[in-house]
Amino acid sequence: MYISVKEQQILKTHLKVSKVVDGDGLIVTNLFNKQEEEIRLLGIDAPELRMCGKLDQDEREIHIAGQLLMKMGRMAQKFMIEVVPPETNVTIAQEKENLTDVYGRTLAYVYLPDGRCLNEIMVAEGYAKPYNRFFCSELPKYQLLSNTAKIKRKGLFSLLQNW
Repeated sequence: MYISVKEQQILKTHLKVSKVVDGDGLIVTNLFNKQEEEIRLLGIDAPELRMCGKLDQDEREIHIAGQLLMKMGRMAQKFMIEVVPPETNVTIAQEKENLTDVYGRTLAYVYLPDGRCLNEIMVAEGYAKPYNRFFCSELPKYQLLSNTAKIKRKGLFSLLQNW
């Protein structure tokens, strides 16, 4: 696990995945107090699973039908379940400048038991894109990984080059 010392971060350990919500979110349970916490993967964005305001916005901005975007969202969720199935132990790291989103979800980088970063995997494999509406310390890296995934037509880029 590599964690940048340039940014002030908060680490939380002893967490277990309870549920993969979609391609950029999951619910974890604290192994000590059994409390659940919804995690939104910091710095990335995957297509939506259902009709919502964000899906409408994506349709307008990238000119792709909502039904196709939702299909891509299900593909991203399926891939995430393969990488981090329920019962997987994880560690999260939060940037002090980006603790929660507007919905109260915890924004975090999620690290797998082998030290790999789930956020990075989702972008590198083409199942999520960098979320550039808000800056995070890993955004430049995610932009490079996303460009490589696009060139290699990985993940969702195998369906569409511009999503």
